[in-house]
Amino acid sequence: MNETQRAKIILKILNKTYPKIIVPLQSRNVFTLLISVLLSAQCTDVNVNNVTKNIYPKYYKPQHFKKLGRKKIEKLIKKIGIFRIKAKSIYNLSNLLIKNHNGKVPKTYEELEKLPGVGHKTASVVMSQGFGYPAFPVDTHIHRLAQRWGLTSGKNVAETEKDLKRLFPKKYWNKLHLQIIYFGREYCKARSCYGLSCKICTTCYPNRKKPCLTKKA
Repeated sequence: MNETQRAKIILKILNKTYPKIIVPLQSRNVFTLLISVLLSAQCTDVNVNNVTKNIYPKYYKPQHFKKLGRKKIEKLIKKIGIFRIKAKSIYNLSNLLIKNHNGKVPKTYEELEKLPGVGHKTASVVMSQGFGYPAFPVDTHIHRLAQRWGLTSGKNVAETEKDLKRLFPKKYWNKLHLQIIYFGREYCKARSCYGLSCKICTTCYPNRKKPCLTKKA
C-alpha cells in the first residue's frame, strides 16, 4: 500500500468518524480567534476556553486590549501557561493592528506572521477557521500522526504540511486538520495506540507488530 492509497483510506475513516466538526476554540470574531490560537500554545483548548469565556463578552477588539494594557491582560490570562509572554504579544499585536490595519486582522500569511507571537501554524488556523481560506495547520500532534500513518517522512512540521497538502485535495484541508486532531486525541493517542491498535493504524498497517516510534518535530 502506497501513501496515496493510505491517504484515501484515512480520509474515508475520518469522514465516517467525524462527519461534522466543531471548531474547538471558542471565539467571538476573527480577532478573538487569533487571540485564542495564540493562547493555545503549550496549553489545552479546554483551558483556553475556560479563561476566555470570562474575557470575550467584554473585551473583543484590539482597542479593548490596548486600553487594558499589558499588566491587566496578564491578570486576565494568568491561568494560562507562559501568560506574561502571551500578554506581551497580545498587547503588542493589538497596537500593531490598530496602527497598520485599522484594527482589522489581515487576511494574508505574510501580514499575519509579522504580528507578535504569530507563527505559521497560528496564521494557518486563522486563515482556515477565521477566513475560510484553504489551509492545513500542522502542529506537533498532526506531525506525529502523519508519520505514524505513513503520510510523511518529514523532519519538521513544514515538510509534513507540504506532504499532506500534496496527498489530500484542497477542498478537504480545513475540515481534515481538525479531524486528524480529534482522532489523535480519541483513538490514536501517543501513549496508547503506538501505531498498533486504532482503526487507521490497523487498516493501513495490518502486519505491523512493533510500536511505531515517531520523530519529534
